[in-house]
Amino acid sequence: MSIEKIDFGVLESQGKASVKSMLLPELGEHDVLLRQEACNICTTDYQQWQGKREHQGYPMAGGHEVSGIIIDKGQKVSETYQIGDQVSVLYDYCGKCDECLKGKITNCQNIPQFGKNYSDDYFGIFGFANYFVRNAKSIVKVNNDVSPQEAGFVEPLSSVIRGIKKLKITKDDHLVVIGAGTMGLLNALVARIKGANVIVSERNPVKVKKARELGFKVIDINEGDLKEQIMVMTGQGADIVIVAVGTASANQQSLDIIKNSEGQILFFAAGYPSPELNVDSNYIHYRESYFVGTYGSSIEDFDDAAELISSRKIDVSPLIEETFSLNDIQSAFEKASTRGSYRVSVKLQTEE
Repeated sequence: MSIEKIDFGVLESQGKASVKSMLLPELGEHDVLLRQEACNICTTDYQQWQGKREHQGYPMAGGHEVSGIIIDKGQKVSETYQIGDQVSVLYDYCGKCDECLKGKITNCQNIPQFGKNYSDDYFGIFGFANYFVRNAKSIVKVNNDVSPQEAGFVEPLSSVIRGIKKLKITKDDHLVVIGAGTMGLLNALVARIKGANVIVSERNPVKVKKARELGFKVIDINEGDLKEQIMVMTGQGADIVIVAVGTASANQQSLDIIKNSEGQILFFAAGYPSPELNVDSNYIHYRESYFVGTYGSSIEDFDDAAELISSRKIDVSPLIEETFSLNDIQSAFEKASTRGSYRVSVKLQTEE
C-alpha cells in the first residue's frame, strides 16, 4: 500500500480541535513507518485545548501517548525492529547533547519537545496522525497482544517510573498518593510493586471509587480531616507523599501529613497557573525532609514501562475511559477535559 498523505489531529486554538492532512514525511534509512493505531489524550494535551498551556504554541499537532505498528523500515534500522511489531513512541531527541548522553531525553538541548520538528506549519510530534515516520531510536517495542490503547500508556508510565526511582522506598513504608487521577493511580500501582503500603487520598467520588476498585486503601477527604485519618492509619504520618495534583492545597496537604523525621515528598504534577508551596527552610532543616521534583523520562524508564505493560505486571486497562475516532477528535478533547475522566483514547485507523 502506497501512502502519500496523512490525516492528523491538531489543536488550532483554545477549544478547537480538528483534522488536517499533509504529505507523509520521507522515510529515511534510520526510520520506520508506523501505522499509528491509538493516541491517548494527556493532561498536557487537554490543558492546551483548555487554553492553559498556550505557551506550547498553536497550531499544535500534538499527542505523545501514541502506539502503532511498523509497516516499513529504512535500510539501516536494527533487526530488533521488524515489520508487524507494535511499538510505543518516545520523545524526539538528538542523542548527542549532554542531556541525551545521560539518558535524559526529555531535556534534549537540540530538539524541543513541542517544537516544529516535522513541519514549518505545526508544532508537535504528530501523535494524532494515522501514519507517521519515526526515527528508530525514538520507539520501544510492546508485545502485540497488548491493545493499542494500553500501549499508549508507556510514556506516562515511564514518567512515573522516573519519579519513583528518586524515592527511597523500603518494604511497608506508608506511602500516600494525593490524587486518584490517571497519573496518581499509575504512581500508586508502581509504588505497590515496590512494596510500599499505599494509601490514596481523593475528593472526587468517581476517582474514590476507581481507586478502591484497584484495591487501594482510600481516604475520601470529604469524610474527615486528612491529617487525622493519616495519623490513625500510620501512627506517625506518611513516610512518603507523592503529590499527583498540581494545586496549592495538595502541596499543603503533603506538608501536613508527612512524618516529622526524614519524610519524603515527591512533587509529580505541574499546575497552571503555578501552585504555591509555602514552607520555611527550618521545616526542612530540622525534620531532615527530602523534597524532590520529577519530570519526563529517560530511555531506561521507557524500556521499564514497556516491560511492565507487556508482562502485565501493571494492568492499565481500568484507566481507559473512552475511545473516539480521529474524525471526532473535538468530542474526544471535550470528554478528556471533563472532571473525573480517566484516559480518553483516539483511534487513529478507520475501519476498512
